[in-house]
Parts: sequence; C-alpha cells; structure tokens
Amino acid sequence: MRFQLTEDQKALRNGVRELLARRFGPQQLRAAVDEPGRLDRALWRDLGAAGFFALRLPEAQGGVGLGLPEAVLAFEEAGRTLLPGPLVATHLAAGTVPGAATGEAVVAAVGNGLVEWLEQADAVRGDAAGAVPLRSVDPLTPLHRVSGAAAVDPVAVLLTAAEQLGGATRACELAVQHARTREQFGQPIGAFQAIKHLCAEMLVRTETARAAVYAAAVTADPADVHSARLLADEAAVRGARDCLQVHGGMGFTWEFELHLYLKRAWVRTHRAGAATESEETLAAELLAQPI
Repeated sequence: MRFQLTEDQKALRNGVRELLARRFGPQQLRAAVDEPGRLDRALWRDLGAAGFFALRLPEAQGGVGLGLPEAVLAFEEAGRTLLPGPLVATHLAAGTVPGAATGEAVVAAVGNGLVEWLEQADAVRGDAAGAVPLRSVDPLTPLHRVSGAAAVDPVAVLLTAAEQLGGATRACELAVQHARTREQFGQPIGAFQAIKHLCAEMLVRTETARAAVYAAAVTADPADVHSARLLADEAAVRGARDCLQVHGGMGFTWEFELHLYLKRAWVRTHRAGAATESEETLAAELLAQPI
C-alpha cells in the first residue's frame, strides 16, 4: 500500500513550515534557550489563529475539521523546528478547555510521572498535586515530577512520534548539508565511506519511521501507533547522535543548535507511551493473536 500526501496535505505542511520559519526562526530559538521556562504567548496565539490546536476539532465547534493525518504533518513540522511548549496537551484539550483551541490558554498534561510546562499552564489534565520541579536536560522543556499517572492517550503517543520524526528529519538534513560543505584532505567529508554510512543509516531510520507514523495516522490502530513511536524515538535519538558524529567537535558547541535536538529527543522518549509502555503494548498484541 502506498501512502501519498494529497495536494491539500502538502499545502498544510508547507503552510505550517512557513509560519514557523517566520515566527520561530533561529533568532527566536536562541532567545528561547537564553530564557528557559518562558513561553511566548504571542506565538501561542498565532498558532491558535492558524488552527494548529483546532485542526481535528469539528467545524461546527469552530475547528478546522481535519483528521489525524493532517495533525501528524503539523506536529512533524513543530518537531523539525524545536517549537517549545506543551503542544500535544493543548491540542488534545482543544474541545474541552476554553481558550485552548485559539491559543489563549496553555494546557499541560500529566503523563508517565512527568508534567511539561506546568508553571506556564492555565489548565492541567490529570492530577499534578505535589509536583516537584526537575532540572530538565532540555532548556526548552521545563519539567515537574508527579506521583500520579494518567491513562496513555494513543493520539498523544502518535503526535509525540510525529515530533520525533520532525527532529530526526532535521538532524539528517544538517548532517548531509555539513557532509557536502565541510572539506578535509581536499574533498568534502561526505566522500568518505564512514560519513556516507552514517548519513545513509540516518536516512533509512528516518524514512522507516516516517512510513510507520504516516501509516499509523491512517489506521489509528494502537499497535501501529506504538510501533511508530518506537521507530520515531530511535530515529530521533540515534539521528541526533550520528549527526553530532558527522559534525565532530563543532556539533558539541553550545552555539550550534544540534545539541538541542538530541536533548529534546531524550526528553520526548520519557513522555507517556515511552519505550517500555509501547513495547508492552506490542507484546500484549502479539500474545493475543492466535498461533
């Protein structure tokens, strides 16, 4: 079965990419890193005005009326640009929390014992009583630990996978760009077999994850969703690490954005539906099948 984007889906993806390039480019990214824990409310409202949070909300309720495949494309672009904030939680609350759909309200959610952006949230889904602040490895994702837990929402798992896919895609792009332009011994480093293999493996992992994420968005089957999450997590984490390897010492500098992709990928792997949960879901699915 072939999954090809429609012209409308391509237009949506390009529109989100253009919006984020205009409103959250390199300067805004660096400003966000320099002020950890501060959420740009004006940007949040712009996302709401563009329909980002209301993509799956029915038109009768003031939403865009699209489906899960379109939401996946939007969140993939958000992951590609390292857009900060509790995007998934606010999107899922669009039909229940006043102001969430329009970006007037920021919504956090409890999941896997963690809450992202709790102090900036206007509403919280789940029990965040007794939350304790943590020092997050990702300066763009403030965290609190809570003792409570919440049911795993398959849509949240898939949208997280879409964000991871976006990060993996960008890491692959950065690696290839550097391999083409950086020269050693009179030729681009991409001419060396070791670099070729790293870039090829990144591309294979990314495209495998993309196929799984897009397919899960169509089927919405829990097993497909969790499979996609595992593949996307691997593509994001290993892709960022391999991209660091391609860049060498330059990749480890604070000024270069690559370390942010690795840190964000690490943090996302601990969200609800993380590796252990997804593996257990898939194992249960396999065991339930007749032999």
